[in-house]
Amino acid sequence: MKRRTLLAHAAFAPLYLASARLLADTAGAGWRSYALDYEVDLSALQGPGRLWLPLPQDAGDYQRVQEIAWRGDASNAALHRDPAYGAPIFHASWDGVRSPRPLTVSAVFATRDRPMALKALPHEASDAERFVQPTAHMPVDGIVAETASRIVNEAKSAAPETRARAIYDWIVDNTFREPTVRGCGLGDIKFMLESGNLGGKCADINSLFVGLARAAGIPAREVYGLRVGPSAQFDCLGKPAGDVSGAQHCRAEFLSAAHGWVPVDPADVRKAVLEEKLPLDDARIRALRERLFGYWEMNWVAFNHARDFELSPKARAPLPYLMYPYAEFGETVLDGRDPAAFGFRIVSRELGA
Repeated sequence: MKRRTLLAHAAFAPLYLASARLLADTAGAGWRSYALDYEVDLSALQGPGRLWLPLPQDAGDYQRVQEIAWRGDASNAALHRDPAYGAPIFHASWDGVRSPRPLTVSAVFATRDRPMALKALPHEASDAERFVQPTAHMPVDGIVAETASRIVNEAKSAAPETRARAIYDWIVDNTFREPTVRGCGLGDIKFMLESGNLGGKCADINSLFVGLARAAGIPAREVYGLRVGPSAQFDCLGKPAGDVSGAQHCRAEFLSAAHGWVPVDPADVRKAVLEEKLPLDDARIRALRERLFGYWEMNWVAFNHARDFELSPKARAPLPYLMYPYAEFGETVLDGRDPAAFGFRIVSRELGA
């Protein structure tokens, strides 16, 4: 679907339009374009209500948003950014005069696979300070600091890449994917370490990497997003085009003076071990382990790196992260980890494929 085709539907209201230069910049050179549609039906709910959706954003040199638009009859709808992290959020509200009618929010974006940069890319000076700080679910003192100290041990004065690699290897060796965890997990790393239960999913395992890196003095952050296409690595690390409502995935990155933000994904190593039924010493897993320290396959779209933060406009309480749709109708809070009960579907398709 071309950009002009999306806008040709008079009922769609554009929230974000890219420049012609941006569209030209993402032609070729390994870029792939995708369309992502949120189809939301909250018509079973009564009274005033509000909805928040995570949206793609421009990210480094590997992701460019081309367009965001919406269609529906919400009383109010707009694109917002939270004041702390700048996470892009679609917000809609209903006044309760009548039941909400279905709405669609569409994003068109381009991605390309992301290797470790050969040289540091520019970043905000505040990044280094912000992303070594604790959050509500991710302390960097106590057992987190003690564990990080044991892991880096003699490498305490080494370059960030060396310390980060020690933490990455410890995560891969000691955690495991727990398929019974709801959604992507909560990322409560203090509980994980204190309980000794290092099982979880991506928001647990990759948040543990981030917290340990911060405790070791390395700026690090989660990146929350969604798988939108099949993987060239392992089938379990992708999602066929179509309904991707349950394909949310959290990744991680750390800041290096030599390379800028470095992509890592120890959680996907553990996912491949479990779902492909392969041991850690299998040659394919060893190769994946090496690749995912400094590489992301971009069959995935990045939403934000907001952690333990206030939505915009504010919800009744902060969220640990925004990777799923979230809604409040009266006293009812809708759980985005259950698409059918919530009333949404997310559909992806690769454009020009």
